[in-house]
Amino acid sequence: MSEPAEWSEAETPAPSASTAVTPADAADAARLVAFGLQPKLAPARDQEYTELLRRYREDPAFARLADAVAAGLGLVVLEVSPRAGMAVTAAEDSVFAVRMGDYARRTAADSGDRFLHGLAHLAVAALAFPRPEDLADDSYIGRVTVNGVDAFVRQACRRLEERAEEQGENTDPATDAPGLEAAWRIWARRSATGATKDARRPAASTTGIVAKALAFLTDSGFLQRTGDDSGGTYRTTARYQLQVRDMAGSAALAELLELGVVPVTDGTASLLPAEDTDDLDLVADAGLPFHS
Repeated sequence: MSEPAEWSEAETPAPSASTAVTPADAADAARLVAFGLQPKLAPARDQEYTELLRRYREDPAFARLADAVAAGLGLVVLEVSPRAGMAVTAAEDSVFAVRMGDYARRTAADSGDRFLHGLAHLAVAALAFPRPEDLADDSYIGRVTVNGVDAFVRQACRRLEERAEEQGENTDPATDAPGLEAAWRIWARRSATGATKDARRPAASTTGIVAKALAFLTDSGFLQRTGDDSGGTYRTTARYQLQVRDMAGSAALAELLELGVVPVTDGTASLLPAEDTDDLDLVADAGLPFHS
């Protein structure tokens, strides 16, 4: 009987301490993801967060482990850096995904208004980052106001109506017509401010809808409130830039930008003549940062 063959040195797996994953490593990776799910937490204000970010950048094995933890939770890692922390966004099938229908039910009694809430978020993204170079520049800070976003959408509504009239299309569809284009026209007919006995801004008014959107984005760490002028003034964060950058291929966002409505630095908007373009299908229910 022949002797059992010996494993050659090349065939023998060499132990590697650097690739061994310990429970402590897994806990640290999960802790980093947990920090990423606290969008208002600035890395510079938490020593543990800062250290875990450094470890992610310097230890590829740990980075892969943290990415795997995030993926298991249905999260997409957009960036890991000192400026943004561990910036994550929820995939469509994630338990952390916020859906437009759920958001609208929390903010309005009329479920039909969900198109308007989606449009408000879409407009904020377009007004905050109107040019590709704005999204590409990490130092760029977008600024928006409640009244500026509302004016921005209303100008887009007028542009769409002019286009429809030029082409002889129906400019007054039923209010329950599906699609985002119907939302533009419903928005145009909705009161901007409404009226209450105690001078509050009604939630169903268009500025009320915008204010709710901006408050949600602020609570989510995407915006920072900077003042009360023009219904409320806000500035973008690195996380919001990453979020919009990730969604920049949205056909609805492209449609809004191509209408020729462009922002200026104080958060208001002006309408400029747009070049003639072919008809584009507007995407129904498209509203950053939601899943349909």
